[in-house]
Amino acid sequence: MASPSVAANAYASLAKIMDSAGGAGALGKIGDTNGPSFGAVLKETMNSVMDAGRKSDAQTIAMAQGKANVMDVVTAVAETDVAVSTLVSVRDKVIQAYEDIMRMPI
Repeated sequence: MASPSVAANAYASLAKIMDSAGGAGALGKIGDTNGPSFGAVLKETMNSVMDAGRKSDAQTIAMAQGKANVMDVVTAVAETDVAVSTLVSVRDKVIQAYEDIMRMPI
């Protein structure tokens, strides 16, 4: 189970991504080319998840070498778990939206 600090970090990361994308309202504007593209936001999110995984791996290796605290390892693994779970949830919603669009009559 994720701790409140892990959840807070996940929300802070999401807020940072949304701010860099120009906010939730800017994503829905037609013809607005001032913000980053969907691909750029997606790439940044994937890099964030990968960084969390790398941090988790580094903490695990450091603990195996006796250089890290168990709590630091558990926190890093929990943050990675939250990031991956969030990514999977978003992926599932995107796939569901695509399937809904494909079922629409023309």
